[in-house]
Amino acid sequence: MPVPHLSTALRGPILDLENRIINAMPTIEHWLRTKWREHTVPFYCSVDLRNSGFKLAPVDTNLFPGGFNNLNPEFIPLCVQAMMNAIEKICPDTHSLLLIPENHTRNTFYLQNIATLQNIILHAGLNVRIGTLLPEITTATKIDLPDGQTITLEPITRKNNKLGVNNFDPCAVLLNNDLSTGVPEILQNLNQIVIPPLHAGWATRRKSNHFAAYDRVAQEFADLIGIDPWLINPRFTSCGEINFREKQGEDCVVSAVDRILSVIKKKYQQYDVKEDPFVIVKADSGTYGMGIMTVKDGADIYKLNRKQRNKMAVVKEGLQVSNVLVQEGVYTFENINQAVAEPVIYMIDRYVVGGFYRVHTGRGIDENLNAPGMHFVPLAFETTCVVPKNAAQPNSIPNRFYAYGVVARLALLAAALELEQDNSRIPD
Repeated sequence: MPVPHLSTALRGPILDLENRIINAMPTIEHWLRTKWREHTVPFYCSVDLRNSGFKLAPVDTNLFPGGFNNLNPEFIPLCVQAMMNAIEKICPDTHSLLLIPENHTRNTFYLQNIATLQNIILHAGLNVRIGTLLPEITTATKIDLPDGQTITLEPITRKNNKLGVNNFDPCAVLLNNDLSTGVPEILQNLNQIVIPPLHAGWATRRKSNHFAAYDRVAQEFADLIGIDPWLINPRFTSCGEINFREKQGEDCVVSAVDRILSVIKKKYQQYDVKEDPFVIVKADSGTYGMGIMTVKDGADIYKLNRKQRNKMAVVKEGLQVSNVLVQEGVYTFENINQAVAEPVIYMIDRYVVGGFYRVHTGRGIDENLNAPGMHFVPLAFETTCVVPKNAAQPNSIPNRFYAYGVVARLALLAAALELEQDNSRIPD
């Protein structure tokens, strides 16, 4: 399998970090196995990583991953095997599944993701059909996709608190819809298993809760292998009651940015990092790279122009931003063909099943790459995320990818803790 040309800053502590991870592989894998016995693993997950050459950390974790079509097709069998395991644990008697996607009909890239996910489920031995929440789809609607695949969207029916489509009575419902606008009434109080659980949607989920859970995971992992947790963990805080258009809550954001910058500066001095520290301010919920900006001085928040304020004020589905995450920015010193890149790791159950590079020719090393103009370079992690090479070859690509797989699974574990905590908050 061809590996894209990858340019990474191979310097300083990152090599030491990778060596420690590789040398501690038996300890790490045993520790993770213990954790999976203690906690319910999210059904599937994708994690955005940033590798700055001195730090390797997750910056976002998605519990409704929408890029299965970007994985290397050679490793679909690995996805199928992991899917079998995930389904068997959750509902061993399941023979049919209703897949509910986002309300996109024009985004063919996303629909290719749904087609690929449906194919994985079919090969895992389940009957699967796609039910849409779109009210305008009243009959089965076939859509031809640019990659040669087709999908059929069908209107969802509800009977006796169970969802289905015409002549199809599924055992479980699989969401690939992040519920940003809330949980539709048709999904509430069902007698079927719904995966992921409804409280994993962005109507209730907060990134700040996820990274609070990741703080605990990173500290325990750092103690396990003897590293500074900062090397795998971006510092963060959050602010509420924000209205960028009305300039409300700005003082909190400014203060938070300056506090995080102060922490980063001290760490950069400790590790002799020459770059300027920066902070990412982004909506505390939601996806698609909306409502994100790079800040290098808290006072810059006061100087935002109208266009910038409008951009930060809304996210997916036009939802207003009222809470923000203020997160340490992590440089990405990886590039593919001289374009800035970041790895995205995909997992089904507790297994790393693949990944790809998100690449953007128009963005810098300190900017969000999840933006229009990005493209994806498939990369399989079937061997490289599980079987590293000899630690005596620290620059080898498999070593780097094994480290990616470990850090991604730390974020997966944090998501498990986060969902347990969020579920405990939901009233009976």
